[in-house]
Amino acid sequence: MQNPHIDLGDYGIWTGALDFVASSAAREHAAAIEELGFGALWIPETVFRDVFIEATLMLEATSRMKVATGIANRYARDALTTNAVKETLNEAYPGRFLLGLGASHGHLVAGVRKHSYDKPYSGMVEYLDAMDQALFMAPRGEPPAQMVLAALGPRMLRLAAERTAGAHPYFVPPEHTEVARRTLGPEPLLAVEQMVVLEEDPDTARGIAREHMAIYLGLPNYANNLMRLGFEESEIVNDGGADRLVDAIVAWGDEDTVLQRLQAHRDAGADHVCIQVLEADPTAVPVRGWQRMSDALGLR
Repeated sequence: MQNPHIDLGDYGIWTGALDFVASSAAREHAAAIEELGFGALWIPETVFRDVFIEATLMLEATSRMKVATGIANRYARDALTTNAVKETLNEAYPGRFLLGLGASHGHLVAGVRKHSYDKPYSGMVEYLDAMDQALFMAPRGEPPAQMVLAALGPRMLRLAAERTAGAHPYFVPPEHTEVARRTLGPEPLLAVEQMVVLEEDPDTARGIAREHMAIYLGLPNYANNLMRLGFEESEIVNDGGADRLVDAIVAWGDEDTVLQRLQAHRDAGADHVCIQVLEADPTAVPVRGWQRMSDALGLR
């Protein structure tokens, strides 16, 4: 296990919305998130900007906040390149960059990237071995560079604990956080993502939630994880999720209701909760939602 003592703060922002605006605007939003008091900004990698270039832009636009990839796709680069980026950004921005690495999904790897999608666990083991063996001859930063794995199931969680600083579970309720902490043990970092809809009308809130959930419910790793947690297949394939599932994955309501969900993750063992504020328009940057969550959490 790497040294897990990376301080992300209690709460961060997870968002893919910055990919829909110009880079100059994305940098301004990153600076605003820092001023709101969040400890970290988490950004994904799909078919938009290169996540490491975007992370560099976000780091340059801020001075204190950590920037984490949630997650970088291991199929996008060989292990030597990923390791070099991890070390380079850590040296340039000491202690402020966290590499979140994941196995991605078959439809993205095979269908979009045109690579062969191998078994997620064994493929990740081989990739981590290659990163450990990768040559890097430039100066290294202090404190040492850190990495976490996207992990849901028990084997990947154990791998995260054994080989990295910890885990970044996505699309999970607090019940999974409890399982993850028990599997990881007390020391590794546990940074969990939580979707949020700041809307009190049940039909409206669940409608927004279902729009965002639909793509994930069609992916085997998320569906299998939900069934491990006790959800029925009928609840998962039910047009964006049955009410019970929607309510478990997305915290909706007023600020006090959402805060209870965030605290439930903390009580279950999360060191850090990555808040993903959802809007009816998935391309909209949820500035007002970030402000409301900052105020509710007393971050500024």
